[in-house]
Amino acid sequence: MERSNVSDRRELYQAASGETWYLGREPSNGRAFIIYQPGGPSGGQRSHVELGAFLNNGTEKPEQQALLRLIGTLVDIPPYAQREKL
Repeated sequence: MERSNVSDRRELYQAASGETWYLGREPSNGRAFIIYQPGGPSGGQRSHVELGAFLNNGTEKPEQQALLRLIGTLVDIPPYAQREKL
């Protein structure tokens, strides 16, 4: 099933090998997922990966770090910022 087009995905990371990872969104229900596009020489097919599975094996890979940075941009206040005491 073809789940994405150019308008509902955002590039996360492109490796030197040409492999590219995108954050995609299912238009019908808003669910987010990762789109993996292999580099040209590898000859593989594009695949879709659920966010949990993408991060399940750690967060050390550059494409995983890119997703975490993007998620971090959704927060206005850094987690360890000084806050006024009430």
